[in-house]
Amino acid sequence: MLHALSRIGRRRALRGAVAALLVLGLLLWWQKPWAEEPPGGTVTMSTGTRAGVYQKYGELLRASLGRNLPDLDIRLRTSDGSQENLRRVATGQADYAIAAADAVETYRLRGGPGADRLRGVARLYDDYVQLVVSPDSDIRTVSDLRGKRVAIGPPKSGVRLIANRVLEAAGIDPESDIRPSSEGIDIGPERLGHGLDAFFWSGGLPTDGLKDLAEDSALRFVPIEASLVTELHRKGGATRHYRATNMPESAYPGSQYGAPVPTMAVSNLLITRTDVDPRITEWLTRIVLKSRDSIGADVHSAQLVDVRTAIYTDPLRLHEGARRYYRSVKP
Repeated sequence: MLHALSRIGRRRALRGAVAALLVLGLLLWWQKPWAEEPPGGTVTMSTGTRAGVYQKYGELLRASLGRNLPDLDIRLRTSDGSQENLRRVATGQADYAIAAADAVETYRLRGGPGADRLRGVARLYDDYVQLVVSPDSDIRTVSDLRGKRVAIGPPKSGVRLIANRVLEAAGIDPESDIRPSSEGIDIGPERLGHGLDAFFWSGGLPTDGLKDLAEDSALRFVPIEASLVTELHRKGGATRHYRATNMPESAYPGSQYGAPVPTMAVSNLLITRTDVDPRITEWLTRIVLKSRDSIGADVHSAQLVDVRTAIYTDPLRLHEGARRYYRSVKP
C-alpha cells in the first residue's frame, strides 16, 4: 500500500513539474520576441549636439543594440536637437530620434511635413531647463536677461523653442529685448563670460557639457520660477507639457552648494514613423528598457526609464512594434 502511494505521489510530483515547466516556457516565449531570428538591415537615428545628452544616449543605445541585433546596422546622425530630429523622422531622413514632448506637439500643431506619420516608441527621461551664467554675474532672475547677450540655442533645437517661450513669459522679446545668439551646449560654456552673459540649455541631469565647469564652481544656475511656468500654461497648446520642478542639489553639487534650483522640465520621447519595420521597433523597444541600467551608468537620467511610464508617449500614438512589446509584458 505504502509503495503504491509513493508511486502515485511521484507521478503527481512529476506532472506538477512538467506543468510548471510548460507555464514557464510559455511565459518566456510570450515575453521574448527574439525566440525568432533577430531582424537585420540598416536604420538611422538622429541624436543631438556632440556635448549633449541625446548624442551620448544614442551612442550607448547603439552599442546595446549591436550586442543584441548583430545584423542591424545603426547609423547615428548629430543634429541641432528636437526640431531637426522631428523633421528628419517625419520626412524619412531618419528612422528613430529623441525629441522633447513640447517640440513634438508644436510640430504637429504647425502641420509640419509628415507630422501625421510620427509615432511614439517610449517615454525616456525628463529634460530640465538650465539657465547658466558666470558665478559673479548680476543676472539673478530671467527678467535680468534684458539687454544681455544670451545664447538661446541653435535654430532647429528644442532649446530655442523653450528659451523663446520662457523669455516671452517673463515679458522679454527674444528678438529685440536681448542680444540673441545661437551657441549650443557644445560651445556655449566656453564663451560664458567671454562675450556671452548667459545661455539656455535643456537636457538630462547632469549634462556632460556642464559637469566639469560646475565641479570647478565656474558657473551658476538662474532659477526659473513656478510663476513663469504658470504663465506658459495660460498660453495653451504645447506648453501643457511643461511642469514646474526643482533641479536637485545632487545634479551639479560643485555649483549648487547643497541647494535645489527652481526650474521646469519636459519629457523626452523616442520617436519613429508609421512605415518603419514593426519587428525592428519591437526589438528596439525591448532593448531600450532592458538596457536602462547599463546606459544609466553613463547617462544618469536614463536610470529613470521604466516600462510603467515608457508607454505614455503623449502626444503621439504608439508605433505598432512598440505596442507589441508593451502587450507582451503587460501583467
